[in-house]
Amino acid sequence: MPGAVAAASPASYQATPPTPQNFPIRNRISSGMSAGVLVVEVAEYNGTRITSRCALEQNRDVYAVPCNLANKGSWGPNTLIKQGAKLVATWEDVWEELPADIQATLSSRQNESPEPGTASLFPDQASSPHEKKIIKSLKADESTHIDQLVELLENEISSSEIFATLFELELGGKIRQLPGENFVKSF
Repeated sequence: MPGAVAAASPASYQATPPTPQNFPIRNRISSGMSAGVLVVEVAEYNGTRITSRCALEQNRDVYAVPCNLANKGSWGPNTLIKQGAKLVATWEDVWEELPADIQATLSSRQNESPEPGTASLFPDQASSPHEKKIIKSLKADESTHIDQLVELLENEISSSEIFATLFELELGGKIRQLPGENFVKSF
């Protein structure tokens, strides 16, 4: 019977190989379970096109980060923007578009966040006390100059420990150094 789906036992799922004809079904399920689809960088012929189309059919939001036209991965997001996808540049752009109930759910999950009242999709992952203090002092959306950081923490951590901890945090991918000795939290 066309269009019918037969129920299968969990054991048969484990035996199903990752064959290309199953990708569109998987993409449809992924988009159906999501509040939206964010496309960052995709070449012209890619499964993300299917996922984006499915998301639109399922009344899900589609977001796209614009790319440099010289990049071959720019075709997907730039085309989606032309077709009506929501142009985003930062996580805040996506956050503002999320329905209020989803924002509330995500915010309530962040009660253990070190900064009450801020919504973060990534919990504080610092391990040492120095790392925790430095991470708490940095923002994800605004850079902090190293001199400001040293001045802010001079009563708690020596400048040499700040430099060493900044280096460790940067190596761990928890912070990023921007030009001019400015630092921000990483996502």
